[in-house]
Amino acid sequence: MADEPDNLVLVYLRRLDEKVDRLIDDVQDLKVRMTHVEEGLAGVNRRLDRLEVRVERIERRLDLVVVPEGAR
Repeated sequence: MADEPDNLVLVYLRRLDEKVDRLIDDVQDLKVRMTHVEEGLAGVNRRLDRLEVRVERIERRLDLVVVPEGAR
């Protein structure tokens, strides 16, 4: 009986199962990497926001922008 070939359907199902397992691993890796990208982008946005505030303050001090009455 050991010489009998495996059922062809089972062979294909095992191959499919292996491919699905690899796909699951790849998707998990992509999710982790995407999370890192999102965190990095959030950090960049925070820095840009701080820079915007600083530039606005410098512009006001140098009278480069018109500040509406009561905003000072």
